[in-house]
Amino acid sequence: MGIGEILIIVILAIVAYAVFSMRKKPSGPDHSQNQGPNGNSTSGAGDSEASRNQQYQEPRKKSGYAKWVGGGLGWVFGGPIGAILGVALGSMFDGMNTGATAYRGTPRGDFAMSLLVLSAAVMKADQKIVKSELDYIRSFFIQQFGEEEGTRMILMLREILKQEINIQEVSVQVGQFTDYPVKLQLLHYLFGIAAADAEYHPDEVEMIRIIAGFMGISSADYTSVKAMFVKSTGWAYDVLEITSSATNEEVKKAYREMAKKHHPDKVANLGDDIRKAATEKFQKINAAYEEIKKQRGIN
Repeated sequence: MGIGEILIIVILAIVAYAVFSMRKKPSGPDHSQNQGPNGNSTSGAGDSEASRNQQYQEPRKKSGYAKWVGGGLGWVFGGPIGAILGVALGSMFDGMNTGATAYRGTPRGDFAMSLLVLSAAVMKADQKIVKSELDYIRSFFIQQFGEEEGTRMILMLREILKQEINIQEVSVQVGQFTDYPVKLQLLHYLFGIAAADAEYHPDEVEMIRIIAGFMGISSADYTSVKAMFVKSTGWAYDVLEITSSATNEEVKKAYREMAKKHHPDKVANLGDDIRKAATEKFQKINAAYEEIKKQRGIN
């Protein structure tokens, strides 16, 4: 048995233990811990009902990372991404046995964990990780995934940032197991994160290009998504994957094809929040088309 297989077994064992522990714990308070030798309660007479309720309910607030991560993962629990998540989980294992909502369905779990690892690679590309960048990404995740889930993602991200990431292996794994529309949405996310510090650092942009290549995204699609963020003189034509020499009919055809390729319904299985982000990308395609129509006087 190879090292990789052993690591996968260890990761699955950690998650299984955490989930088993959660199911094993009684839902009510453990009165045995508050009883004296005669079976009488040792709580003071002045203890209020609210205080006891708070005592019993506080453990439920612990973050259940094992359940949160393990609840909806499929292929990402193996290979290089699985190894990275395993190390991150190991660092965060204390106090993660209770109180979290698992992902609903494998696609969402796979997408979110892939985004975390790829985001870490982009953040590390310029050899510095600044607080403003982490703050932006925290807000970014919360906006897209909600307060509770976004906060957990940023805590996982902090652990992943401490590790070395083999970007080729990780990106190839994502490319092998992810539908093309989902890859395009991941690419769109990464450019949004690259702008966290109000600039597109050349090393971060280059890292995204490398990731796109290893994921199997075409050069034309990479240039199109990049143009939605990094504006140039001919950005609108780049978004539609045509040149300024295209005829009006070719412009209209290109728009129809891009609208079909990037339609939000393509990623609807990932949840409403990701579909909303895909809608924003779709709107940028519309904006590019409107810009070209304005320049050419097309009705």
